[in-house]
Amino acid sequence: MSKFLSSKLAGVLCVGAFTFGINYSVIADPIPEGWLAHNVEPIGFLDYQDRYAGKFTIKEQDGRWYIYTAVSKTQEGHGPILPPSLRVMDITDPTNPTVIKDIEYKMDGNMSQITSQGDLLMVGMSRELTQFDTQNAINFMSEFQPLEVPADKLKDEGIMLFDISDPENPVELSRWETGAYGVHRNILHDGFAYLSASAPGYRAQIFKILDVRDPNNPKEVGEWAQFGQREGEIRQDGVIPSFHGPAIISPDGNTAILGFTPDMVSLDISDKSNPTVIGRLQIVPPFVNNVTQSVHSVIPYWDKSLVYVNGEPKIAQCGESISANIMVQNADPTKPYMMSTFPIPEVPEGYAWDNFCDRPGRFGPHNINNEIHNQDVMQPNDLIHLAYFNAGVRVYDVAEPRLPKEVGWFLPGDPATPKRSQSGYMPISITQEVLVDTRGNIFTSGATGMYVLRNSGDIADRW
Repeated sequence: MSKFLSSKLAGVLCVGAFTFGINYSVIADPIPEGWLAHNVEPIGFLDYQDRYAGKFTIKEQDGRWYIYTAVSKTQEGHGPILPPSLRVMDITDPTNPTVIKDIEYKMDGNMSQITSQGDLLMVGMSRELTQFDTQNAINFMSEFQPLEVPADKLKDEGIMLFDISDPENPVELSRWETGAYGVHRNILHDGFAYLSASAPGYRAQIFKILDVRDPNNPKEVGEWAQFGQREGEIRQDGVIPSFHGPAIISPDGNTAILGFTPDMVSLDISDKSNPTVIGRLQIVPPFVNNVTQSVHSVIPYWDKSLVYVNGEPKIAQCGESISANIMVQNADPTKPYMMSTFPIPEVPEGYAWDNFCDRPGRFGPHNINNEIHNQDVMQPNDLIHLAYFNAGVRVYDVAEPRLPKEVGWFLPGDPATPKRSQSGYMPISITQEVLVDTRGNIFTSGATGMYVLRNSGDIADRW
């Protein structure tokens, strides 16, 4: 158990809900036993103490390194209801990740998504995901939102912008609301925020662009939606389009590539007020149709005209078609095509299950190193680190993109008692997030806590 060296409560004035900060230092926890790995080794660990934390973002300043994450509110039936919080961690020494501060927000929604670039940090707020939502394709993220804002709309939804020029003390600058149930995966790029957002008059989530060059006064400047999302639009294929996010923006800021069910879509965003389609590749079918998660993440290799694309499973123990995990040739962005698929992970010799489909929980791809607009995050290269839910972290070599190879993996040890994950309380380790910093440290988290990993063995000098 973590040892608290010091603790101090302080009132903090902010826009909207009352918040307070908990300032403390925490000694890193010992790495839990039971882990298995090939060409990857754990070097640090921080126990989440039965809290679920979402995505990561990172910042280096004056030789010190910080990770930010959003900690979700506690789940009913599991102790007192604690509010969500923005967590600041010092990871200057990656073997000793240390919590500096939790800034708690008493809100009716939840915080889970986070991104940053330079001195600007953005936190997403949305309706709280329930266990039903995470296990069923038709959930609140596929609903039509009425044009009239409902009386029971969340008070706390949309985005919060923070100044992190003092990395240990984020200062809230402003908020922006969708007018519906909130946002999902977002990024910041050169003064603009690119959102996966709900919106009045639309079904599921669409692509929104905000001008945040003045972060005290964010302004919506553009949007794009798939056919079938506006009221009255009927698709013949029966697919419910939805944008998971994040969008990935080209270095010149003029092109966005999105995983937007049912497609991978390239948009011309040189005119931010009027995004237009350059080209698209249909992903669903043949891969699983589970609405928002069907096309989960995209990573463009701009210099190689390639795009990595993956989906996300919904149903535990392989109870649906497989999710996309592919490389796309995008040399002609008007005519992209799938050039290869990634190998499906196999269990290690002597494992307790014959295959990962027999193991509890979801089996399939989830998050990759998405924060590539961030100056302190490793840029796309020949190794892809992929969180694979009940199969841990998988490492793929894509030096030959027509023949991706698995070259490493890490399986956390299972907890002694069920721990909270995105899908509720699980009796096994669940791996959901990945971020790789420019030092080669791999941060990953799930149901038990945050692991810090390094490539080792045959790939020790690569990251």
